[in-house]
Amino acid sequence: MIDFVHSLRLWFAPERIKDEGETPDYRFSLANERTFLAWIRTAFALIGGGFAVDQFLPDLRWAWRVGLALALIVVGGLCALRAVHHWIRCERAMRRGEDLPATGFPVVLGLVVAVVAVAMVVVVLAGWAG
Repeated sequence: MIDFVHSLRLWFAPERIKDEGETPDYRFSLANERTFLAWIRTAFALIGGGFAVDQFLPDLRWAWRVGLALALIVVGGLCALRAVHHWIRCERAMRRGEDLPATGFPVVLGLVVAVVAVAMVVVVLAGWAG
């Protein structure tokens, strides 16, 4: 818990990461940043998909439309938060000379997206009209 609080502080004061260990090869830090940006793009895509479901499927039953839209938007928001947290954790690990942290988030994200996709297939096959 203390490590999480320390990581959370670094979200809002990333310059303090320099107090951790030694500066890694800049290529590793830049690769970490590119991974962060890839997660942010994924978050934007999920959020955009949620808005698209809500705006462009007006004939879809309200509960389905809102449920699918909110699921995508919430997962997108969680993905963005996870991107920041993972970036900080990786940067700290590199500076300390530790192994990079393992994460199960890609599996969770993949499963949630798959469940939403299956729900959308069911909706399409069942028909949109309420």
